[in-house]
Amino acid sequence: MEIQDIRNVPVENYLQALGYAPVRKSVNELLYHAPYREDRRPSFRVNVAKGLWFDFGLSKGGDIFDLAGEIIGSSDFITQARHIADTLNSPLPMKENNMTLLKKETVHYKMEDVEFIPIWSRLLINYLRERNIPMEVALPNCEEVRYKANGKQYFSLAFKNVSGGYEIRNKFFKGCIPPKDYSLIDNGSKHCNVYEGYFDYLSAVTLGLTNGEDQLVLNSVSTLGRVMDKLGEYEQINCYLDNDNAGRRTVETLHKHFGDKVKDCSGLYKGEKDLNEYLQKLTIESVSYTHLTL
Repeated sequence: MEIQDIRNVPVENYLQALGYAPVRKSVNELLYHAPYREDRRPSFRVNVAKGLWFDFGLSKGGDIFDLAGEIIGSSDFITQARHIADTLNSPLPMKENNMTLLKKETVHYKMEDVEFIPIWSRLLINYLRERNIPMEVALPNCEEVRYKANGKQYFSLAFKNVSGGYEIRNKFFKGCIPPKDYSLIDNGSKHCNVYEGYFDYLSAVTLGLTNGEDQLVLNSVSTLGRVMDKLGEYEQINCYLDNDNAGRRTVETLHKHFGDKVKDCSGLYKGEKDLNEYLQKLTIESVSYTHLTL
């Protein structure tokens, strides 16, 4: 998408793509719960005519780029634009023809013939292998989703959330089947591990970091406000969040609410963006070391 195309996107369309719906509508205004913070009484308004938003709880507002900045915790314009484009763009059409992928293209689509099956596609299996996620970890936690759009066949990995929506991902696309929400693996524990994305959760399982705790995947730091009540039930909250501004800000927010119950575990993968990058580097270094000692 071009910058001007992004600038012309209605704010409400962007929010819808993220899984947020207005709680009240009028002729020119839409009222929401703020998408980037806990907001029990809806105080986030969108002026449809002007394409602007305003958060009365924080007394701040702006255009679609400013909103993306609040959601992802970045003031970098290019990062904001890329996030909006990634959120709005359609998935990459894929087909298994001599194990090749079609080129990336933007399409406007309506999902049809949606089918969930155990992970079967060799392309998806290879993608998991590239991310160093074993099939014995992926199969109990993910599915393969297949569907048609504009007459083309698509398929991706799918990870279910608590509202019945799915995070969907393949090598070239990251998105969701609404509604957007967090995911929870409830093991009946008083301790909870918190991750930003489901590949980080899969990496934690691979690394043996899950020891019977509940596992909560935000699927986006924008869902943080929705999980606060749930997190308040735990005696300890272990955070395996990204080593970036959004991740650090999320940990700070949790510290403010829950104090010493919150443990920042990001030191384990210091120098890496997230837990999955750490897993990939760890595996590469292990293989290199083995090669050198043979």
